[in-house]
Amino acid sequence: MMWLGVDVGGTFTDLVLYDQGTGALRIDKVPTTPDDPSRGILAGIARMGIDLATVARLAHGTTVATNTILERKGDRTAVLTTRGFRDVLEVGRGNRTVLYNIKATRPPSLIPRSRIFEVDERVLHDGTVRRAVEPEEIAVVAERLKSLGVEAVAICYLHAYANDANERATGEAIAKALPDAVISLSSDVLPEYREYERFSCTALNAYVAPRMRRYLGALQEKLRARGYRRPVDIMTSNGGTWPVSRIVEQPVRSALSGPAAGVIGALFVGRAAGYSNLITCDMGGTSTDTCLIKDGGFVMSTDGQLGAFPLRLQQIEINSIGAGAGSVAWLDAGRIISVGPRSAGAVPGPASYGRGGTEPTVTDANVLLGRLGTERPLGGEIRLDLGLARSAIGRIGQRVGIDERRMADGILALVVAKMTASIKEISIMRGHDPRDFALFAYGGAGPLHAAFVAAELGCPRVIVPPMPGNFSAFGLLVADVRHDYARTRVTATAELPFDELRGILAEMREEGRRRLAEEGFAPDDMRFEARLDMRYVGQAFELSVPVPEEASSMADIDAAFLAAYERRYAYAVAAPAEIVTFRLAAYGIIPKPVLPVARGVGAVAPSAEREIAFDGRLSATPVYDRGRLAAEARLDGPAVIEEPGTSTIVPPGFRAAVDGFGNLVLEQR
Repeated sequence: MMWLGVDVGGTFTDLVLYDQGTGALRIDKVPTTPDDPSRGILAGIARMGIDLATVARLAHGTTVATNTILERKGDRTAVLTTRGFRDVLEVGRGNRTVLYNIKATRPPSLIPRSRIFEVDERVLHDGTVRRAVEPEEIAVVAERLKSLGVEAVAICYLHAYANDANERATGEAIAKALPDAVISLSSDVLPEYREYERFSCTALNAYVAPRMRRYLGALQEKLRARGYRRPVDIMTSNGGTWPVSRIVEQPVRSALSGPAAGVIGALFVGRAAGYSNLITCDMGGTSTDTCLIKDGGFVMSTDGQLGAFPLRLQQIEINSIGAGAGSVAWLDAGRIISVGPRSAGAVPGPASYGRGGTEPTVTDANVLLGRLGTERPLGGEIRLDLGLARSAIGRIGQRVGIDERRMADGILALVVAKMTASIKEISIMRGHDPRDFALFAYGGAGPLHAAFVAAELGCPRVIVPPMPGNFSAFGLLVADVRHDYARTRVTATAELPFDELRGILAEMREEGRRRLAEEGFAPDDMRFEARLDMRYVGQAFELSVPVPEEASSMADIDAAFLAAYERRYAYAVAAPAEIVTFRLAAYGIIPKPVLPVARGVGAVAPSAEREIAFDGRLSATPVYDRGRLAAEARLDGPAVIEEPGTSTIVPPGFRAAVDGFGNLVLEQR
């Protein structure tokens, strides 16, 4: 049987097919179809000649939820909230989004105030229902929602994380009155305190739900018509997967799914090949996503942001910037060159795609400098045009009085600087020295720029895994099912008996066990991980602290908090601490593909040679076919190593080798 991973990006849709019987991996890449991503998926399946009846598992990373929010293309949504809290979404935290612009205004809310309705109910912080919902009032609100043609409703009541009775009663009544509407309860989406973040996540979930439901429903029907009979697994931002039947209830969890899949893939390959400290660098067509992996693990965060909106769901801590292969180079009012965040995307794409794009991009700069060859079509159908790239770069170069080659060099230097700055945010600014980490580069453009980024950071080596251009799609195949559970209860550690803490976590563990059992996982295929959101008494924000398996007292919990605090801030003091939220991650462990082991030692011979510019000077540079490099092959830069989906640049002063798992390892000589 086959496993299929499909990752839809902003420019390309990547597919990875794994044969369980032979262990063979096949890849393909097709242009993304933004108007309907399923068209690109089906085109890729058809081109690979996949018989969907033989596919045992299909995992999908999707940008539909993310794009719906960023492009503000969600369906008509309404919010029901506690009387007196109608403006929570509008006021937010009251922070300024543009620090140095005194005239800056807040981005408008996704939900206009006219579609936010107050309900006369109240639950206290301890869960006491002070005022229950009145059915007559809900009936009046439901009629108003009908008249507005509302397609989704977010129900966000005060302190619903402590007691969801009022939200549930309202949700049931609204569902009866509007049977076709999507209903999202804050106590389901984010059962934690902090009203603004909880309300925002719930509103976002409702906003994207109808569109996601239509997309995933149509995709499943199209796959079923072609012979696929099993559920589709959707990647979530926490690094796990959910079946479609669950993700349609909370589709906002699929935001940032592609970057998360890449990190899971990097962790899997790193563990197999013996690399425990990695900085991932996933450069696609629209953005670059970076993540720090230390001692074989990554940091989870609840401080995510999607556009102007907080996304407090559990997610891998990934730093994303608008610097991709399709990022447009432009001049600001002071005639200063900038790159990104705007991207040429899949349509029309960079100028060199020959699809109507005229603006210069990072891809065009690489084509002009010879780092991207024009012989092999991208995605099997896009032939890069050197003349169009030269024209686009030349036009912007003329405006500032420099030749096209220097302009291309400058564009790439700027994008490398942005990528370097992004990595410093997750490493140096968090107390980690990049020199202690290997740079793990993938994505369609990551290997093109990785060596230059590593040289800026001082990373001792660059690792380019097999099939880097499709690596996030590979990550989908190694991601386990993951469910996160949370309970907010603010309590000082000095006042909480250890047995009570253990009991709370045991209840959450049992809830996770039941969910995984319903999904078909045996006890031996389940894994649980407990964490506590903790802070010093009097602080406003928390750190996520793993609960040590050997913990036997609250003193052990306090010690774990101090250790986590010192790792993050380099200093900790023994002072009263408190727990804010109890968390438990429940994993359903799936079988993993077997990584192919590179075998044999062969002579290294270039397949071609072309003129490539480094530091503004052209030189005849050997071009190697990665598929022909055997284990332990070594070569010195300058060189280009080409493969389907991307090219790896080995600059002067670097050498490259192939390790036993087929990874390219670049080091400075």
